Amino acid sequence: MSTEETADEQDGAAVHGDILECILSHLPLIDLASSSSVSRGWERAVSSSISHFNALKPWLLLHFHPKSSPSAAAYDPRSAVWMNINYHSPIPPTAHLQSSHSSLLYTLTPSKFSFSIDPLHLTWDHVDPPLTWRTDPIVALVAHRVIIVAGTSVFNDEPPAVEIHDLKSNTWDTCEELPSIFAEYATAMWFSIAVDDNNLHVMHKTSGAIFSFDPIKKSWAGPFDMKPDPDVFSSIIGFAGGGMVIVGLLGSPEDVKSVKIYEVVVQFSEWRKIGEMPKSLVEKLQGESAEMASIGMSSAGDFIFLHHGSDPVEVIQCEVVSGGDGGCRWGIVPNTVVDDRTRLRRLVFTSSNVGVEDLQRALRSESPQTTINVKESDGLN
Repeated sequence: MSTEETADEQDGAAVHGDILECILSHLPLIDLASSSSVSRGWERAVSSSISHFNALKPWLLLHFHPKSSPSAAAYDPRSAVWMNINYHSPIPPTAHLQSSHSSLLYTLTPSKFSFSIDPLHLTWDHVDPPLTWRTDPIVALVAHRVIIVAGTSVFNDEPPAVEIHDLKSNTWDTCEELPSIFAEYATAMWFSIAVDDNNLHVMHKTSGAIFSFDPIKKSWAGPFDMKPDPDVFSSIIGFAGGGMVIVGLLGSPEDVKSVKIYEVVVQFSEWRKIGEMPKSLVEKLQGESAEMASIGMSSAGDFIFLHHGSDPVEVIQCEVVSGGDGGCRWGIVPNTVVDDRTRLRRLVFTSSNVGVEDLQRALRSESPQTTINVKESDGLN
């Protein structure tokens, strides 16, 4: 028996088997990342604990203005803890940080398009800007292609052409075809965005109409009427639980009666309700705002995180239940991050599947150094 194997056995001699794995199941994932690096025995114990006792769950990330401290905050539903993330951002302080379809973080300036898609958004890519400068366009990443849609241009009254950047060839291409709805609603604020492996899906929040763009064929499909209830006045789309979901606000901006989640069961033609937010959580979501004209959503895996579109004081989580009759498990993300001070920083939301390896990779980084710490409950450090 090798010395390393003997050491592994000794590691688990005092506390081993189900006892150790049960203990590990109560630790935050960031602590498991360190424990897993102790030895092969500990690595196996961590892996088994995650598989059998407390499975990984997608994280919610709140990103602050570049050069803020902390750079971001992350919430892990698995252990119900917030963490502060500090790293050296390559984004200049003047850049306008934005997110799209839950997983894409980006900035767009006349001189550069910068984006990040890794789970913790610690690494960034930088490419040339689109051929036509525009403000507040729809931005998405489908496979290895960045897609820029609509936006407003000072050089033209009409929305600019769709532009597609191929990350493999590092070139921009254009598509002149553009649905007529973008002539009236040219900016991203009017739309909700989702992507799959092949297409960009764009929903007009008010009407519920969905348009799909294929960047390979450079063609649009739609509109598809996806307003699931006549009482829905604003809706958004995303992917959760293995399929597309629609989240609808019912009533009016001044009097939100309900928030419902629908699963699209046949693409762009049939849907079914899978959950309705409890009234107490609807009130939490709206907070003290006089109205709630829209909501924001970040989703990954089976989890959906919802926040007020313009005043995100509270975040409501929904876990989409697979199998059986399905449904949703509702909860509220404990608010130890968002207050009057942090709201001034302009919060940007993403959601990611974060694993032990992602955290180990981040903590090993020395240039620049990254720190991730469980956050104290009395405010940002």
